[in-house]
Amino acid sequence: MGVHRLPGLTALLAAGVVALAGCGTQASSPAAASTPSPVSVLSPVSATSAGGQAGSVAPVIAPDKKLKLGAKGKEVSWLQRRLRELGYRPGKADGRYGGTTLAAVWAFQKVNGIRPTSTIGRATWSALETPKSPKVLVRNGKATRAEVNLTQQLMVLYVRGKVELITHVSSGSNIPYCETADWQGRPQRFCGSASTPTGDFRTTWRRDGWHRSYLGQLYNPIFFNGGIAFHGALSVPLYPASHGCVRMPMNVAEEVPGLVGTGVPVHVRGKFRR
Repeated sequence: MGVHRLPGLTALLAAGVVALAGCGTQASSPAAASTPSPVSVLSPVSATSAGGQAGSVAPVIAPDKKLKLGAKGKEVSWLQRRLRELGYRPGKADGRYGGTTLAAVWAFQKVNGIRPTSTIGRATWSALETPKSPKVLVRNGKATRAEVNLTQQLMVLYVRGKVELITHVSSGSNIPYCETADWQGRPQRFCGSASTPTGDFRTTWRRDGWHRSYLGQLYNPIFFNGGIAFHGALSVPLYPASHGCVRMPMNVAEEVPGLVGTGVPVHVRGKFRR
C-alpha cells in the first residue's frame, strides 16, 4: 500500500481513523498471552591450540577467497561456522551462501566497521580472524538483556552476562503512514509514525508462529513496548522499513523465543541516518 503523510490528529479522530504506534496487536488480557519460553544458555565455543595446550589459543586463519552471494564450497562452510562461533546466526553450515548467511554477514560487517556488502573480501576475512565485540549500549544493564542499536540496525542479546546472539535487524522507517486493512470484520484505517521509540522496556507477551496484526503478519513476535515487537520477517533490508517493530531474519526469530523470557530488559538506543 502507498505511504501518505499524516493529517492532523483532530482530523483523524473526526474521520474515525485509528492512530497508533507500532506494528502489532495488544493482548486484551494477560491470559491471552502464551506461556513464555524459559531463558536458556548455549554452551560457549571453547578455543584450544592445535596441540591442546591449556592457556594458549591457535590463531584463526581465514580462507581469504572472494565470495559472492550464491557461492558454494568449503570456504562458505568455514564462514558459516566462524560466524556461529562469534554469536551470529548464518543458518546451517551447508556450504551455500544464501540470504540467511548474508544477514549474518551484514551484522558482522557492521560490528566490525565494514560497509555491509554481499561480497566477502579481504576486509571481512581479516575481521573474522580478529573480530571486534559489539558496542555495549547499557554499561550497567542486567546480565540478561536485549540491546537494539538503531544507528547500526543491530540487536545484541546478552544472557547471563555474555553475548549470546548478534543479528541484523530493520526497525521503524519513521515515514508516517495511513493504510486500510480488514480488521475485526470490517475495513479500518490505521495511521501511525512508523517509529521505533528509544528507551528502556521489558518483554511482555508473545505468540508462536505467524501472528496476524492490523499491519501484516509477524513471525514469533515478542512484544516489549505496547504494539512494538521483535519478530521474524521475510524482508529485513539494510535500512529501517517496518511500521515500528524490530524485524529480524526468520532463522533468528526461530531461536530468540527460547532465549528470552517475559520481563527481560530491552534497551533501544541511537538513530539511523539515511
